[in-house]
Amino acid sequence: MTKENEKMHFPKVTLDNFFTTQEERDAENLEKVQMIPVNKISNFPKHPYQVREDEEMDEFVKNIKDNGVILPVIVRPKEDGTYEMISGHRRKRACELAGITEIKAIVRDMTDEEAIIQMVDSNKQREKILPSEKAFAYKMKLEALKKQGKRNDLITSSPVATKLNEKGTAEMIGEEFGDGKDNVYRYIRLTELIPEILKLVDEEKMKLRPAVEISYLKSEEQEYLLESIEYTEIFPSHPQAREMKKLSLEGNLSEDEIDRIMSTEKPNQIEQVKFRYDKVKDYFPKGYTVQQMQSVIEKLLQKYQMQWQKEKQLKKYDR
Repeated sequence: MTKENEKMHFPKVTLDNFFTTQEERDAENLEKVQMIPVNKISNFPKHPYQVREDEEMDEFVKNIKDNGVILPVIVRPKEDGTYEMISGHRRKRACELAGITEIKAIVRDMTDEEAIIQMVDSNKQREKILPSEKAFAYKMKLEALKKQGKRNDLITSSPVATKLNEKGTAEMIGEEFGDGKDNVYRYIRLTELIPEILKLVDEEKMKLRPAVEISYLKSEEQEYLLESIEYTEIFPSHPQAREMKKLSLEGNLSEDEIDRIMSTEKPNQIEQVKFRYDKVKDYFPKGYTVQQMQSVIEKLLQKYQMQWQKEKQLKKYDR
């Protein structure tokens, strides 16, 4: 063999090359829809979108029983031979409720960052996305895109995204979801709220701007504020929330300061009688909730009113 022949590289030839066409070999490499056992698909870690079992889910289950799953879910393979759900958590749960054991799926190899981006993007067309869902979805996607940008060896379907800095990435996320860059950062701040206050934002009881300011409070400060909200049923305004944030960052936000700020009358606020929780809790059995305390106080006031009216009537006859 000559040196010239030693330098030549010949393609590897297999039996498949003789008995299949190039089109058939290309097709083998394309993604295919497979039937996968539902119990072999685990949910995406820290999946930010809720799968609610409500009337809409009941209708979805009925539809799947009648027609099956039309649109395949997207999963990625795990090392133990099972799969991780990327897109289709609601379809998977509907199958479980319908007693269906297999589901149509596309198996796709993805990096952690690609999986997060695909998972978040597949849910952006939802009719209603809760603030808490946006908060964690935006945070996950922002961090994934930032990691992609730091990896020079990563080839993605969106090369431009890997070159964006954090500011540019936030702008891109905002455009995709119909939010401005500033709102993307506001929603991400909500992830710093304790779950009970974040739920109030989801329920539209607390507005976004005050909630963002409250997110800067320490957990114990948020917990005391929650007690105040539950007892008085008054929610902080944006100026009140900003004042609490300022005092907290300075290390001067005490329980008394929270009470003072929350007792400041806001425009159009109905005048209310307020009791400090620590001043009345000793009059009730241990473990009583604020709602239970309020119920007892209302009954005692009703009893007091009846007694007062009775005494007033007696005094009238004594004249």
